[in-house]
Amino acid sequence: MVSAGDFRNGVTFEMEGQVYQIIEFQHVKPGKGAAFVRTKIRNVIGGAVVERTFNPTDKFPTAYIERRDMEYSYADGDLYYFMDPESYELVPISSSTLPDNFKFVKENVTCRILSYKGNVFGVEPPTSVTLQVTKTDPGFAGNTATNATKPAVVETGAEVKVPLFIEEGEMILIDTRTGEYLSRA
Repeated sequence: MVSAGDFRNGVTFEMEGQVYQIIEFQHVKPGKGAAFVRTKIRNVIGGAVVERTFNPTDKFPTAYIERRDMEYSYADGDLYYFMDPESYELVPISSSTLPDNFKFVKENVTCRILSYKGNVFGVEPPTSVTLQVTKTDPGFAGNTATNATKPAVVETGAEVKVPLFIEEGEMILIDTRTGEYLSRA
C-alpha cells in the first residue's frame, strides 16, 4: 500500500480498477484548511492524463509493472511475436498495443515489454536504431548552410528526413522517440 502523502514521480498504484502512474505531484499546505496532494497522473494502460487532488492519508494498493527485455522476432498479420531470451517462448502482441515509433524496429531488435498481471499493455523500442536507407533522391553538393533535408525510406518502410548528402545504401542512426536522423552509422 502507498499513501498519497508518499507519492513520488514514477510511483504506480491501483485506483478504481485502473493502474495509474504519478507524472507530477505537489504537497500543498494552505494557511487555512487541511493539507492535500495535487497530482498529475497517467492511466498506464489507456494513456489518459488527468489532474487530481488527494488527501495525504488516502491509501492505494501498489501496482507492480513488469518490464522485460524481449527480442522482436516476426510479424504475422495483425500479431507481432516477441521472444523471451531466457525461456525462448514467443509472446504474440497485437498491433494495436504497439506505439507509433515501432515502425523503426526491425527483426531481432530487443524491445522492453511492459505488462501488468500478465497482460501486455505497452512496448518500448530502443531509443535509437541503425537502419539502411533503401530509397532516396540522389545526393548533391550545394548550399548546405540552410540545414536542408530530403525524405528517405529506411529498410523498415518508415520515412525519415535526412541531410542532402545521404545516399541509398548508407546506414544511418535514428532517434526512435522523435523519428529524427542523428548521424551516419
